Amino acid sequence: MASGGKSKGPGGEPGVKVIAENRRARFDYTVDEKLEAGLELTGSEVKSLREGIANLSDAYALPKGDELFLHNANIGSYKAASVFDHLPTRGRKLLMHRAEIDRWTAKVRERGYSIIPLVLYFKNGRAKVELGLCRGKTHEDRRQDIKERETKREMDRAMRRR
Repeated sequence: MASGGKSKGPGGEPGVKVIAENRRARFDYTVDEKLEAGLELTGSEVKSLREGIANLSDAYALPKGDELFLHNANIGSYKAASVFDHLPTRGRKLLMHRAEIDRWTAKVRERGYSIIPLVLYFKNGRAKVELGLCRGKTHEDRRQDIKERETKREMDRAMRRR
């Protein structure tokens, strides 16, 4: 932890507390662009996130009209909310600038991209999600990544032996 009790987040920035990370996304997709977006949440969702109850493994974002919504992001129930609780996997509106929404929506509709959440975190007390404009990897791409990782590992071992 950094000084002041604040942890460092996605870019190593102070004041950022990571809640959930979608590690599988980097294996299944090639990330071409990244973007930070806010989330429209209810009170019980924010309290669940503060407890760290979230999962992004099957989450994705889709355009609906002229807005973007995050689907299948599982934010667990907050026990103390009881009657006023939320649905764990409901669609949540993403808060972005109009130009960014239009540009990403066009790429999703025309070029076969997907919008995948990579990291969910708090930044200065506000819930944020890092989105990636992704293209699915083929079997050959995955094999190439594994080959590169193995080569790098072998080079590191050789350097340590010297």
